[in-house]
Order: sequence, then structure tokens, then C-alpha cells
Amino acid sequence: MKRILIPLVALLLLVPAACTESEDDKARPLMSEIDSLMAARNYPATLAAITRLRRDHPKAIESRRRALKIWQEASLLMTQQDIGRTDSALQATIAQIDTARTIGERNWLRYRRDSLQVRYDALCGTVRVIHRRQSETDAPSVPENNK
Repeated sequence: MKRILIPLVALLLLVPAACTESEDDKARPLMSEIDSLMAARNYPATLAAITRLRRDHPKAIESRRRALKIWQEASLLMTQQDIGRTDSALQATIAQIDTARTIGERNWLRYRRDSLQVRYDALCGTVRVIHRRQSETDAPSVPENNK
């Protein structure tokens, strides 16, 4: 009787554990929201949803791995949009410098030009970093003993 009872009890204890939802299954609704926000090109909301995913589902490894790629893509696209706006403002400011009438106005426009140029350079640096990180995550990992 004990021979049958012990495996039966062990089986009954394991069945509920096998039926529980995995962390990735729990994160699936949030991943669907992230995908729809990304498709709608709402990049700030996409990044906020990914932050929620990281906070609420720290053990959902596959979802977090997929969300990392989406994070990089959303950050890249958002930064590229910002580069476009900054470049337009920079070009307009450069054109205004020549038409400025007073020295004070010219100095203010030069200050604005320099600020926009620094912002433009920083955004371009951000794009370079994102591209580098994307290439690192796309490259297959090599085990330590094979390097």
C-alpha cells in the first residue's frame, strides 16, 4: 500500500506546479500592449510599458529579451525624430544669424546655434551607441572557453 501511496502523493503535489502559469505567460498581455504601442509609433508610451514589464515581471526572461530589442528600436526611432527637429531648428537659426540687425540679437542667435549644435552632436552620439548595442545583442554569444 505504501508503494502506491507515496508516488501518488508525489504526483498530486507536482500536478498543481505544472499547471501554474509561467512568468512569460503572465507578461503576455503587457507584451501585446507594447507591440501595439510600437505599431502606433507611440515611442514614449512604449518605453514606459517596457519599464513596467521589467518592474512587474523580472523573471519573464523571453519577454524581457524581446522587449530589449523593442526598447532599442523605439529609442532609436525617437532619437532620430529628435535629430530631425533639432537639425531643422539649427538650420533655421544659422539662416537667421545673417539677417540679425543688432549685435545682441546676433549673439543670442549664436548662443542658440551653439546649444542646438551640442544637442545635435549628443543625439548623433546616442544613435551610434544604440547601433553598437543592437549589433552586440544581435551577435551570437561565444562561450568563455571558446574565445
